[in-house]
Amino acid sequence: MRARALSLLAAGLLVLAACGEDEEAPAPEPAPEPVVRYTPAPVTDLPGWDSDAVSAALPAWQHSCRRLAMRAPDTQVGPFGANVTGTAGDWQPLCTEILALADGDDSGLRAFIAANFTALFVDNGPDEKGLFTGYYEPVIAVSPERTDDYAEPIYALPRDHVSVRLGDFDPALKGKSIVGRVEAGSLVPYRKRGEIDAGALDGQAEVLYWARDPLDLFILQVQGSGVAEQPDGTRGRIGFAGHNGHAYGSLGRHLIDTGELDAGRASWGDIRAWLEAHPDKARGALAVNPRYIFFRTIDGDGPMGAAGVPLTAGRSLAVDTDNVPLNVPVWLDAEDPDGGRLRRLMLAQDVGSAIKGVVRGDFYWGTGDAALAKAGRMKSAGRYWILVPKGVAPAS
Repeated sequence: MRARALSLLAAGLLVLAACGEDEEAPAPEPAPEPVVRYTPAPVTDLPGWDSDAVSAALPAWQHSCRRLAMRAPDTQVGPFGANVTGTAGDWQPLCTEILALADGDDSGLRAFIAANFTALFVDNGPDEKGLFTGYYEPVIAVSPERTDDYAEPIYALPRDHVSVRLGDFDPALKGKSIVGRVEAGSLVPYRKRGEIDAGALDGQAEVLYWARDPLDLFILQVQGSGVAEQPDGTRGRIGFAGHNGHAYGSLGRHLIDTGELDAGRASWGDIRAWLEAHPDKARGALAVNPRYIFFRTIDGDGPMGAAGVPLTAGRSLAVDTDNVPLNVPVWLDAEDPDGGRLRRLMLAQDVGSAIKGVVRGDFYWGTGDAALAKAGRMKSAGRYWILVPKGVAPAS
């Protein structure tokens, strides 16, 4: 009965949205969608083709191939049509060979790619400026029990959390969803960060762990997964279970805009120093980001990406799936935060709420402080290509 009520409610929301237009003041024309171009090129022409240790990406690629092998052969790999990236059936024979390749054989993998794949340069015109940022897996100090020192809850998905896939009610909305909760028979937006930090979820959600530091918890939510380290040294991974449906708000940008921090000096270290110096303002500042992430415990050798595979440091990339499908290989050419270029084979294996755009990516650096040092400095111009089977590459 509850599921049926929610279905009817979501359908009603769509009808109300359609009926609520002002006939005397037509809605403005929507901004045109960017025209994405996929321009074929030989993989041997890719920058850094001969110098990258491509076999370092093989474990990540094999993870993605196992996911592609699970899909029905006639399903499209990307949302933009089989004429660009093909169907799962186009990839599966090649994935069988990739799964049989040996680690460490750069020349063998390079020859296999050149024989079977075409590179598609992704852009939307000559003025497109690609942006590549970095992310990492934090290690956060936690306790299984609440104490005076560990008092910040890390919540599992709340019991009143409702996610509605709008495509179930209107095919034009396929891939879109909304998050909320039911209150007095109506679906309403879910609680924002400030409400949750004030105790709105008491009794509504399981607490997986209690964190020691509120900024560490905030960073954990921004990154989407992490390693929970207990006082006795025991470690376990926690990963993304859901969100509260609100858009991400940048704490660093807020502190710059309000004159609390200078532009170019808003790293996590700078933010932590400001919060410690202004404890009376800390909660209000954190609430500038209304988005809140809920977690689950996970097993495995790495954090799980949105593609359903563990992420590989230096070889996994978060992408905008409107333009690049998950689990396909990507060739990256971007500025290295330590100087030089990052020219390498990667796999599209994750997404991010801020990773939107035709040429946009988030580079996964790994776990802990060394990875943070790289990720925190990365704001790189760059470009990329996706690699697709030769039989499905569009004509040049």
